[in-house]
Amino acid sequence: MRLRAVYFSFLVCLILTSCKLNNSKLAEREENEKISVVRYDKLLNEYVKFNSLSALQKMNTENMQATKILIEDVLAIGNVDDDNITQKLKFFYSDTTLLHLMADVEVKFADLTKIERKLTKGFNHLKKEIPDIKIPKIYSQVSALNESIVVGDSLLGISLDKYMGEDYPLYKRYYYDYQCRSMSPERIVPDCFLFYLLSEYPLPTDGRRTLLDVMLHYGKINYIVQEILDSHCFEGILGYSAAEKTWCEENEGRIWKFMQTSGHLNATDPMLVRIYTRPAPFTSFFGEDSPSLLGTWMGTQIVTSYMERNKNVTLHDLLLITDYRHMLAETEYAI
Repeated sequence: MRLRAVYFSFLVCLILTSCKLNNSKLAEREENEKISVVRYDKLLNEYVKFNSLSALQKMNTENMQATKILIEDVLAIGNVDDDNITQKLKFFYSDTTLLHLMADVEVKFADLTKIERKLTKGFNHLKKEIPDIKIPKIYSQVSALNESIVVGDSLLGISLDKYMGEDYPLYKRYYYDYQCRSMSPERIVPDCFLFYLLSEYPLPTDGRRTLLDVMLHYGKINYIVQEILDSHCFEGILGYSAAEKTWCEENEGRIWKFMQTSGHLNATDPMLVRIYTRPAPFTSFFGEDSPSLLGTWMGTQIVTSYMERNKNVTLHDLLLITDYRHMLAETEYAI
């Protein structure tokens, strides 16, 4: 009887150990889930060029949400349920310029393996910091030079036609030089995380949003993107050149003093906020030698100072902070 009891106990231990190992392997597999970008752009190209019913079927079944977003939100050419909407979509992309653009995208982005690896690494890092966050389904598209990144419910779309490189000839017809600078392939991965996190953790809409609120909100998102991508140069995520990075470092004190003494930090005027946080040839308050996005740059410096002084604050904790005046008070930039 004693032998049976010992054998039974051994069997139970063996089963429990096996379950733990299996669960551990499963958890590891989930944690290191690889991201594969759905090539919706190729399906669209196949449908437009060859009137492929197979491609159209996949667009309308396996990629219903992506098709709906493209038709209704990105292109705004009608409702996905409208009669003959797919023919309308085909006619839209049959424009000579768009056909040429789609062909160039197909050549430029024949392989997305490197991008997929970076997305996988970044989202796995993000998942460790924020276990409850959903990893979206990611697809690529040609948006006819509309939105660069689109975010839906657990869905993220990359418009490859907006990342052909700042010297891409077609861009010169529609964009200023300063806009083209953000349209390089290197911007894809940082932009994916920036737009996704901003959609998951939007700027609070309650009350009056000051420039300080916007600066620190964008600053914390950019700080987190820098951390999860292991980027050693935040200015690179902003798209700054080496000269612009140097300019900011040399003029940091001047920038911050001007924001304080001018009363801009408490300003709620949307036009003023845009001057500090939107792409432009330069920031008008600081002359033509200055880069744009100085509000975001300054906000990231403040968030960095806060995190250096509060080592116990996790990235998840940081995302949940919305009292930006209190955050500022705990930094070296305190007014």
